[in-house]
Amino acid sequence: MTALLLPSRAPQRNRLYLVAGALALALLATAGVLWAQVEGDRGIAPVASTADITVDGIEVNVTGKDSEDARQKGWLEAQRKAWAQLKGPKIPDHQLESLVSAIVIDSETLGPRRYVARLGVIFDRKRAGGLLGAGSGEVSHSAPMLTLPVLISGGAATMYEVRNPWQQAWAEFQAGASAIDYVRPSGANGESLLLTYGQVNRRSRAWWNNILDEFSAADIIVPIARLERQWPGGPIRGIFTARFGPDNTFLGSFTMTAPDEQGLPAMLGKAVTRFDAMFSQALADGKLRPDPTLSRQSIQVSPEIQALIDAARAAERAEASPEVVPTPVPAEPLPSTTPPPGQPQVVNSYAVQFATPDAASYDQALTLVRSAPGVRGAVISSTAIGGVSVMRVSYAGDISDLAAALRSRGFQVQSAGNALSIRR
Repeated sequence: MTALLLPSRAPQRNRLYLVAGALALALLATAGVLWAQVEGDRGIAPVASTADITVDGIEVNVTGKDSEDARQKGWLEAQRKAWAQLKGPKIPDHQLESLVSAIVIDSETLGPRRYVARLGVIFDRKRAGGLLGAGSGEVSHSAPMLTLPVLISGGAATMYEVRNPWQQAWAEFQAGASAIDYVRPSGANGESLLLTYGQVNRRSRAWWNNILDEFSAADIIVPIARLERQWPGGPIRGIFTARFGPDNTFLGSFTMTAPDEQGLPAMLGKAVTRFDAMFSQALADGKLRPDPTLSRQSIQVSPEIQALIDAARAAERAEASPEVVPTPVPAEPLPSTTPPPGQPQVVNSYAVQFATPDAASYDQALTLVRSAPGVRGAVISSTAIGGVSVMRVSYAGDISDLAAALRSRGFQVQSAGNALSIRR
């Protein structure tokens, strides 16, 4: 008798288990990738800057009775060399020592009777400024500039995604005596996701305004370092480019060379100093000014257009109300919404929540709210791409008028106390 063999369902179940397992592993891998983007100690906090006068890179090589005597002589020689670089007048050594607030040791080697070191000398500005004259006096400072150092090496462009020597050089720069007010992020935690090389090429003023508000800055400067290694262990050629503003405007460039990997930090430190001189000169020439399109209130509707919109809204409300009989609009210029001279205009501040499923909806909502009639400004107080963001809106009127103005922009508006929730 021939047995009838039925197909087994076991292979199908096995395939289902394999598919489910693969999906679970994919989800775990995705979660791991997202966590890896912010985990780890990736930030480099900038050093505390002072307004004192700093002279770096002083090389000394002296001898003495013993190692301690050689060190004291080396420090004194470093002070003399630093003072000479500042073109200070000739003064006795004891007076020179009274002007020094600190000695910074970059590297040093002590022998039985020899001291070889690379030092930095910091002079107290209050005591040394009078002797140095106009060269060290107060200079005009720039607006706060968000500094975004970009490193291009091995075909990869990074900023704060990983620790790199270019970020380290900017973190160690003493910017207190500079004419540029540098705002230097540390790159820790979520900053590594927000401040990337792709952000430099963005043109959206809404996004830039959000970032600048986050760091209390007025504009952006971008020092770019492109490193080209001639061969493993050999010279490193650095091509440095200065850019600024939301349009990534070219400012200048220069090249430097390090003999090997050990000389790379010194080259990058000198490059930062040269960038500072370049930015300071651009400030003196009037080039390094905050972009007017980055103003929080730069997106405005002219008073004439606002008057037309307000008149149209008033006509719509009159037609919808049964108690009010519409009257013909006289053929004469519409009155301006600007209050008469001497009458103060009351501007209130309201919280407005809005859904931001993606970056495009974020930009669109912010632009439409800022262009609504009566709105004098809109500042982001909380950003949540993929969720609900919050902005603080300055409006010339009460909250019901603001709700009507936002409805005229196509929003569905819900009121809750002194706040509004809008969506499209």
